[in-house]
Amino acid sequence: MATANLYNKAGESIGSVDLPEVLFAQQVHKQSLYEAVRCYMANQRLGTHDTQTRSEVAYSSKKLYRQKGTGRARAGSARSPVRVGGGRSFGPHPRDYSYKLPKKIKRLALRSALSDRANNARVAVVENLEMTAPKTSEMVGMLKGMALEGRHTLFVLPHNSETLFMSLRNIKGVRVLRHSDLNAYTILWADNVVFTQDALNGAEEVFGS
Repeated sequence: MATANLYNKAGESIGSVDLPEVLFAQQVHKQSLYEAVRCYMANQRLGTHDTQTRSEVAYSSKKLYRQKGTGRARAGSARSPVRVGGGRSFGPHPRDYSYKLPKKIKRLALRSALSDRANNARVAVVENLEMTAPKTSEMVGMLKGMALEGRHTLFVLPHNSETLFMSLRNIKGVRVLRHSDLNAYTILWADNVVFTQDALNGAEEVFGS
């Protein structure tokens, strides 16, 4: 059974909690992690790169000089790809790099990433936090108490936590996700993954089946 330390709002350890085996006690499948990271990064690409072909270069298409009698090699227009400033042959053009992974591979990668973090004691749980207004300083203090200040940390929150989300989003080195948006890439990016109790239950409901 995988376990994680439970912390309060001040960043003090107040016990431990059992982590769902279906998410945190699985064999780490490296190939699925590779496929998930590759897919995620490909889907982030804008694909806006573009080069001009010989038909797009702003040069005259007039033949540079006569075909014969000059002693020089034959030459067409200044747009030719072999000439400086000419068009580019087979250069990149706008395209869509995104693609989809099978659902089973994505789930396998997610469980592998969470299990890897749990195996290395890099998963923590904080008790449900109730905040009436955004307070970034309180969250910074909690990170200090948990010895996570200055480290890449992923906070996983439930959906009804807008105030907590705004309190965490501007802290350097911290990323915030809703429990239903968990993905292998962001988990692997993080040195430590921190769940609220509600987010942990929500993640088990969404990804446990």
